[in-house]
Amino acid sequence: MKIDILTLFPHMFDGFLNESIVKRAILKGIVSIRVIDFREFSDLPHHMVDDTPYGGGSGMVLRCEPLVNAIESVKTFQSKVLLMCPQGVPFEQKHARELSKETHLVLVCGHYEGFDERIRNYVDMEYSIGDYVLTGGELPSMVISDAVIRLLEGVINPSSHELDSFSNGLLDYPVYTKPYDFRGQKVPDVLVSGDHKKIAEWRLNAALENTKKRRSDLLK
Repeated sequence: MKIDILTLFPHMFDGFLNESIVKRAILKGIVSIRVIDFREFSDLPHHMVDDTPYGGGSGMVLRCEPLVNAIESVKTFQSKVLLMCPQGVPFEQKHARELSKETHLVLVCGHYEGFDERIRNYVDMEYSIGDYVLTGGELPSMVISDAVIRLLEGVINPSSHELDSFSNGLLDYPVYTKPYDFRGQKVPDVLVSGDHKKIAEWRLNAALENTKKRRSDLLK
């Protein structure tokens, strides 16, 4: 998979690209990621990419030309262009799975007060990672990239994500490790019983209880 991230702040991605699972996926050649400063696609003095909004108002608005030029410089017939936007569709695990089947993702990071409305004509989908406003789309683009990359074949063991929270509509079941007894809090006996059928039943019931307790809205 190829991922192109269009941003005004490419150095924000230095740590993201050089740590943990994302770095290993890049080194294995499973994914290639380019971070592109779309300021370079501005033909105005000092590569200016924003301007005041028509009709007045506070803040600065991203102009069409640099962003659209940047999109068109990387887009092919295989590309899916995603706009990071608080007005977008709430990003969920099902979207990560759908996107993991794509060949090329282009993630567009907005900034400042917003972007010229006409930019929407050049994207395929808009995603939000929550009902709040960030200073820019860089963090959402990292979140979405991470969620997608870990699902790519060869990145992690499939068994590590097939039963993830939200994969079957429920939160994950509780997990435990050594020591068996921590300050009087013991691991449930069924998990050390060796009875795999009972363990599977316990995990399903525990996932249902966990979902009911923490995210009852998912059960609806």
